[in-house]
Amino acid sequence: MNYDDISALQAIMDASRKIVFFTGAGVSTESGIPDFRNTDGLYNQSYRYPPETIISHDFFMADPEEFYRFYRDRMIYQDARPNAAHLKMAEFEKAGRSLGVVTQNIDGLHQLAGSKKVYELHGAITRNYCTHCHQFYSLKDILEQTGVPHCEKCGSIIKPDVVLYQESLDYDVINKAVDTISQADTLVVAGTSLVVYPAAGFLNYFRGRNLVLINLSVTSADRGANLVIRGKVGEVLSQIEVR
Repeated sequence: MNYDDISALQAIMDASRKIVFFTGAGVSTESGIPDFRNTDGLYNQSYRYPPETIISHDFFMADPEEFYRFYRDRMIYQDARPNAAHLKMAEFEKAGRSLGVVTQNIDGLHQLAGSKKVYELHGAITRNYCTHCHQFYSLKDILEQTGVPHCEKCGSIIKPDVVLYQESLDYDVINKAVDTISQADTLVVAGTSLVVYPAAGFLNYFRGRNLVLINLSVTSADRGANLVIRGKVGEVLSQIEVR
């Protein structure tokens, strides 16, 4: 990242009126939430079962107690707060310059920063539902219980509204995300390696002028981008003015 990169991004953002941000784990690492796939992340921890097995639908149904032990320990970061990236994206929306955020993250930090139009492809830890009667429960409700949380109305198990392995994305969220991306004049892809599908495939719906990638590592979409910036998303966007 250098001065020319920031100047180029500022010029693109100044000329854009329908910006969409597409975000991944790299946006939240600056808030203290580990990237699933880095050397310190979820996929490299030692447990009785591989993490990708634990956060699968079949495992949740077969052993919800072990699922929730892992889930509370490694997927909930209740002290995390929005960083400069989240705040800048919310600022662009408040100014009427952004159509919203399409995110692969489940932490709810975009909303906490003030973003209203957020399309959570993989769900969110802030929402939980009874597997039988569909009664809603907050994150606080989950944390106040120990072991497997059960519905106060019917006694059935409560499940986080996050998309586990073996589960499909929500069709309504998909349609809204695709429609939003297709309307954008600028798509800013931030903090994602673009290896998780079908989410990564959503970039194919972009028909606007400027594709910008902000990420620490190389991605499959770099060659087709108008601007590629190697850096932390918060550090980059904190240097951009909304004007």
